[in-house]
Amino acid sequence: MAAESDTRSSAIPDATADRAPDPLIVVVVDLLETEGYDAVQLREVARRARMSLSTIYKRYATREDLIAAALQWWMDANRYAPLAGDGTERGDESVPDGLLRIFRTIFEPWEQHPGMLKAYVRAQAGPNGNQLTRHGFDTVVPAVNAVLDSTDPGFAEDVGMILSGVILGSLSRFAAGEIAVTDILPSIERTLYWLFNGYEHVTGGSAGTHH
Repeated sequence: MAAESDTRSSAIPDATADRAPDPLIVVVVDLLETEGYDAVQLREVARRARMSLSTIYKRYATREDLIAAALQWWMDANRYAPLAGDGTERGDESVPDGLLRIFRTIFEPWEQHPGMLKAYVRAQAGPNGNQLTRHGFDTVVPAVNAVLDSTDPGFAEDVGMILSGVILGSLSRFAAGEIAVTDILPSIERTLYWLFNGYEHVTGGSAGTHH
């Protein structure tokens, strides 16, 4: 799924888990987690960061750019870093177990910080939404594809589409207050169970371990 290009891609820094965050980003992350998206007002951010508004505007053209930068740093540090070069193909796990491992890596930090998930869903609907989504896809999709490599290509494509629908639907329901953040992973686990039970029934084998 290709994301549209963003003319302000430089507005979101290349944050990494092993680099200390910008103090300005720390302030925004704290506001997002404790008080919510609407609490991130630039005057309040400037006050807490002991920084002038003009300095903030020199670095981030809009409030949305600053929020997106904070979200991207937090996700890199808490969700995506464990997926980078983790040797996804593991000989001691089945394909569904491998997928569940990946999704646990992604969603367990959000279970502990639901305010950040609410902020992420909100930001996805904003001007930097495509960039945030693409950044996540660039990290998660290769890991998922590596786990699915031993399955039928058509089945792997179907799994990707179905899981995308389940995850997007779960995020929307969470944002609307219809489900708790802790309901998302069980939903993914049930989906994997039914998908791979069907796959094993049709193929007459099992979604076995990686080789």
